[in-house]
Amino acid sequence: MDMKRLKCSPVTGQGSDNLAGIGRVMRPKFKAIDNFMKEHKRLPQVGFVSLGCPKATSDSEQILTRLRAEGYLISGSYQDADLVVVNTCGFIDSAVEESLDAIGEALAENGKVIVTGCLGAKGDVVQQAHPRVLAVTGPHATDEVMAAVHQHLPKPHDPYTDLVPAQGIRLTPKHYAYVKISEGCNHSCTFCIIPSLRGDLVSRPVGDVMQEARHLVDAGVKELLVISQDTSAYGVDVKYRTGFWGGRPLRTRMTELAAALGDLGVWVRLHYVYPYPHVDEVIPLMAEGKILPYLDIPFQHANPRILKLMKRPGNSDNVLARIRQWREICPELTLRSTFIVGFPGETEAEFEELLDFLKEAQLDRVGAFAYSPVEGAAANELPDPVPPEVQQERLERLMLLQEQISEERLRRRIGQTITVLVDEVDEEGAVARSSADAPEIDGLVYIEDGQHLKVGDIVDVRVTDSDAHDLWAERVK
Repeated sequence: MDMKRLKCSPVTGQGSDNLAGIGRVMRPKFKAIDNFMKEHKRLPQVGFVSLGCPKATSDSEQILTRLRAEGYLISGSYQDADLVVVNTCGFIDSAVEESLDAIGEALAENGKVIVTGCLGAKGDVVQQAHPRVLAVTGPHATDEVMAAVHQHLPKPHDPYTDLVPAQGIRLTPKHYAYVKISEGCNHSCTFCIIPSLRGDLVSRPVGDVMQEARHLVDAGVKELLVISQDTSAYGVDVKYRTGFWGGRPLRTRMTELAAALGDLGVWVRLHYVYPYPHVDEVIPLMAEGKILPYLDIPFQHANPRILKLMKRPGNSDNVLARIRQWREICPELTLRSTFIVGFPGETEAEFEELLDFLKEAQLDRVGAFAYSPVEGAAANELPDPVPPEVQQERLERLMLLQEQISEERLRRRIGQTITVLVDEVDEEGAVARSSADAPEIDGLVYIEDGQHLKVGDIVDVRVTDSDAHDLWAERVK
């Protein structure tokens, strides 16, 4: 198969959104990584397939950066590659199946394959399915991947191709980029095995994060998407110690980091924010325009008993009060969340409580999926599993309700002037996103008279129409 479109994108609908590290199923889409200096056939070429969530994408970017820094070329096809690296997803069964299929395809088309990522952390699953792979590592294992590449594809030194841009190699478009601030997670949610795959929380030094962000902005990035397994826990493992950036002290903590990123003059969007009390502190930053008024916070359910079984914080009345307070401080706030339906033991009354919560909370963006057992998850041992047909019926009811909520909330935007970031331009117009829209998981803004705009432009538009997910707009003359 041709590897000319390497990209990660979510399966929409019931498997949407790995917010807070829970179950975003990804499908591979191949995208060209690097055609630079293809004429230099003497240099070794590595093919790369990246599956999974934005955190896996960040891991892929680190590996690609090291490969280019050491002079390897990145091949756009299996045929031209001397070997292939496959970064896998291994969270739920369908993701495991897709990852194993991708490995099998790479073996069939190329024959020399190194496997990394979350599936590699799940024992000998890969070796049993594909014993011919050259090496297998777990996630965030750049050094181990490079060691395997060195072993199976030694490279000659070439000072002209060992150089890479300061921002490194990115899989995202030039105008936005993910910035991973920590790895791992300290929680023990019963439906999740992320800690066993990626380990406990390890926060990056705040100065390193800011330096990476500065390089990205200098390279033309207009939007920084802050990611981790648990963004609001940033710095907990190092007791929020003080680092340095630009010659000034800066605490290793979400609030201070968000404020510093906001000083770089680009959009800053927070993802995977666990609902700690100190999340309240970033809302004023949003109201002041320092960072985008967008909060991606996974509530998972509304019933206290189910939340306790999930080992999640649970008090829907308190959550609703906080949401009201957030919106009073920042009326433009967009709230995105994810929910699990059909968790073991969930009764009809408890599900109805979740629906009532959604009606009251009026969240802007919602992803939901039916609970599915994950090998190694504690929830597998819970009694009273919900039948699949009941799970599906509840999922459909929830998504229908949320579609109605979303449609009404977007309808209120008609006639308003909003600021958007342009993602695509063709002869039919432009496709953009507002502050309410994260790439790949939220809605779009279609600008029918945007043919003369450029990708990466930030412009004001007037909303003319809407549906349940997207907006249509015209340029403000």
